[in-house]
Amino acid sequence: MASGILVFCEHDNGAPKKTAFELLGKAVSLSADVGGSVTAVMVGADSSGGLGEYGAATVYTVAGDDFATYTTGAWTDAVAAVIAEVDPALVLAPASSSTRDFFPRLSARLGAGMITEATSLSAEGGELVAFRPVYGGKAFSGVKVTSSLALVTVRPNSFGQPSATGGTANHEALSVVVSGNYASHVDTVASTSTVVDLTEADRIVSGGRSLKSKEAYDDVIGTLAAAMGATPGASRAAVDAGYASHTSQVGQTGKVVNPSLYIACGISGAIQHLAGMRTSKVIVAINKDPDAPIFQHATYGIVGDLFDVCPALEKVIRERL
Repeated sequence: MASGILVFCEHDNGAPKKTAFELLGKAVSLSADVGGSVTAVMVGADSSGGLGEYGAATVYTVAGDDFATYTTGAWTDAVAAVIAEVDPALVLAPASSSTRDFFPRLSARLGAGMITEATSLSAEGGELVAFRPVYGGKAFSGVKVTSSLALVTVRPNSFGQPSATGGTANHEALSVVVSGNYASHVDTVASTSTVVDLTEADRIVSGGRSLKSKEAYDDVIGTLAAAMGATPGASRAAVDAGYASHTSQVGQTGKVVNPSLYIACGISGAIQHLAGMRTSKVIVAINKDPDAPIFQHATYGIVGDLFDVCPALEKVIRERL
């Protein structure tokens, strides 16, 4: 009978991303009700990456040329093989570009129920209950899976970072033969950015069309973000105008983020933008229009010109830090 929790851990060259530790911490807290042990899997890595310190009893790795870079078929085969080996009741994974692609295929192949973009997880009488945003974040829906195996992707920053327990994990390397891969990896263009990716950032400062130029975006948004250790973001309007790159876009056609703090500077609050950041823990809106829709969703609102407010805010932050 299936039992236990398997955590799919993303990594950078073998170093687990912070979402891996976040999900392991949640898995440990759920395991008392779900039953069984907590295991982890890393695809394209050949070491356990210290995951034992965060609760993983065993770390399975699938390495080799077929798994060195992401392709849909190969990673589906790899995780399916680990699931067959572990026979878990629950598989947790971060909601990311890769899991949005291959987890639905994994679900279809295994006949497993799947919940996407969960922001809350609990076990009631041994049964998993998840809540996920719907209608662009306007409401939350409670979801249960009736199959013996449940696949759940979780928005980053939903549970916070756990403390290391100092434990160790057994390391099991699996050899997996790719059954069919209809895509090939051509090249990887690494980002030159030194800031945390938007999807994992704990603090984000975003700018809108009101900035009027790329130079203003860099000077105002980039400087404020740097002062508080945040990641710069942008609305679609700012990206379309060329003020920021598409990788900085937050919203329905950009990245969905879930930080502890989101500062929206000169962003009106269109539904497409709100769909990408509405679940942020604290939202601060800076806009000179007191009737801007963003204020209806903000925890704190500042009515004023962003060119005056942002530098003043940056000065205070630097003095305090």
